[in-house]
Amino acid sequence: MTYLHPLKGPNKLKLGIFSANADGGLAITDVPERWRASWDDNLNAAQMADRAGLDFFLPIARWAGFGGKNKVREWSFETFTWAAALAASTQRIGLFMTVHVPIVHPLYAAKALATVDHVSRGRAGLNIVCGWNPKEFGMFGIPLVEKGYDQASEWIEIIEKAYGSEEPFNFDGTYYTLKNAVSRPASLQSPRPVTMNAAFGGPGRDFAAANCDYLFTTFTEISEAGKHVEDIRTRSEKVGRDVGAYTVCHVICRETQQEAEDYYERYAMTMADTAAVDQHMAGKKEFSHSHDSDAYDRYRKRFAGGAGSYPLVGTPERIVEEMVAISEQGYSGIALTFVNYLYELPFFCDRVLPLLQRAGLRTA
Repeated sequence: MTYLHPLKGPNKLKLGIFSANADGGLAITDVPERWRASWDDNLNAAQMADRAGLDFFLPIARWAGFGGKNKVREWSFETFTWAAALAASTQRIGLFMTVHVPIVHPLYAAKALATVDHVSRGRAGLNIVCGWNPKEFGMFGIPLVEKGYDQASEWIEIIEKAYGSEEPFNFDGTYYTLKNAVSRPASLQSPRPVTMNAAFGGPGRDFAAANCDYLFTTFTEISEAGKHVEDIRTRSEKVGRDVGAYTVCHVICRETQQEAEDYYERYAMTMADTAAVDQHMAGKKEFSHSHDSDAYDRYRKRFAGGAGSYPLVGTPERIVEEMVAISEQGYSGIALTFVNYLYELPFFCDRVLPLLQRAGLRTA
């Protein structure tokens, strides 16, 4: 039987929910309605997104937070078990796991990933990250790997071998040495579940070009966003592949433009968790290199509002205009975050999705 993952479905612009597994989502704020990320919160948000026809639910992988008053993102659910539980409670939506390669052994990942793919009947996806935060890696007594994407290449190769080998196999690499390795069952998707890699620098994008289905990246302005799509297209064509591009946006959708802008100012400036924003920006700037270099100086509000992602702020009509522009820059999909997913997702789905359908970007 062939399984069609939702990211390979008919919607021209795929939409999903990002970071709901973590306290605050991507917002670094002290407003009382901030996302608490309880299990019931996650379950309800996933089922709501599933019923609305959204394409995917994508978590972040966090082990330590960024301090501040609320210990931002210190509370987060581990993504394999989180996805497995949601897989049993949803019907159509794609369910991703986000995995730090150096922390999770590839044979464990292969077994866990295949489990979620079977529970979800082919809706599992894998977001592969090498990690950037030395404080988190220090918790495990693991150093940051200098050539992390070389390790990631071996890591995903082992997973694909595990799924494709009927007999035990050996592997003798730089980072992994395996003897008589086996992992059954294989994933339902072949040769493995849909993969995504979040990368901004050259080594990460070369890894995505060679090993993933999609690159997950950020941009500063929509008018310049297409350069990242062209970059991954060029890199993937060199190795005979076609890799799509996704991005992330934080959303403030309200009945009027003024109402949306006022709320953005309130949660991301007036009531920002300043100490946590400072720590998050400093760590990202030094170790992650996940944004344009000027973004840290120009867009502090965006880091409080949504971890430096692009803001979609305004009426449903305004937000659709910007989503159309993002699609026209070549992006295949957008991962969305909100201050409170349960409070804000119903209005977004009711008002924005029909407009996207009329614009030809969604089938429903």
